[in-house]
Amino acid sequence: MPHTFYAPDLTTPVYTLPEDESKHAVRVLRLTAGDAVELVDGRGGVYEATVETADAKRCRLRVVQEHQVPRRPYTVHLAVAPTKNLDRMEWLVEKATEIGVERFSFLRSARSERRELKLERLEKIAVSALKQSGQAWLPEFSELTDFAKFLPTIAGEAAFIAHLEEGDRTPLSQVAATGSTCCILIGPEGDFTPQEIEAAFAQGIRPVTLGSSRLRTETAALAAVHTVHVAWELATAVLPAQDKK
Repeated sequence: MPHTFYAPDLTTPVYTLPEDESKHAVRVLRLTAGDAVELVDGRGGVYEATVETADAKRCRLRVVQEHQVPRRPYTVHLAVAPTKNLDRMEWLVEKATEIGVERFSFLRSARSERRELKLERLEKIAVSALKQSGQAWLPEFSELTDFAKFLPTIAGEAAFIAHLEEGDRTPLSQVAATGSTCCILIGPEGDFTPQEIEAAFAQGIRPVTLGSSRLRTETAALAAVHTVHVAWELATAVLPAQDKK
C-alpha cells in the first residue's frame, strides 16, 4: 500500500508537504519521483498522488485521482473525564480514532484529577492514527469543560452515562443505535458523583452499563466506542432472505 500523508489544506492538484513531512518522505521512506502516495484531508477526501519532486525540504506531490468517503449514518461522540496520567488519554485517542469516532469532548468533573488539558498533542496523535488506520474523517476536539456546562450542549443527542452507582442500567449495546448521534459520558477514576449522575438524568441522559467488570476510564471509553459500532452494524445488517417453501 502507498504511504499516507495528511493534507488538511489541500486545494490544488499540486501539494507540497511541510518540511518535516518532506524530510520523512525523502530520507526515511526513500520516496523518489514517480512513486505513488496517498493524501487524506481529514474531511473525507482521499487523494491518489505521485511524487513530482523528491526534495527533502519541499517534496511536491501531484494528485491524479480523488474520491470522497461519506460519513457513517451515525455519529459517535465520546465525552470523557481525562485521567491524571496523560499517556492513558493519548492511548485512548489513538485507539478510538483507529476504530472511528467523530468527536472527543473532555469533562472536568468533581472527582477529576486532571484540571487542565492541552489538545495539540492529542490532535497530532489523532492525525497519526487517521493515517495508520485508513480513516478519512479526523475527529473534532472540544476543550476541557466543566461537567455542568457540558450537559446542555448535547441536547438532542442520544446521550448515555456509564457509572458505577447502584440502580437500573441498560447495557449500552441495547440502546446505542437508537439515535443518529450517540454521546457516551465516561467519568474519572473515582466515577461521577451522585449529584452529577442526577444532573445527567435531569437532562434526559440515560444510565448504561458496559458489563460486569470495573474498567479503567480509558478502557471503558474505548469499549463504549466499539459497542456503538457493533450495535449499529447489527441494527443495519441485511439479513438473508428465507428460502421460499
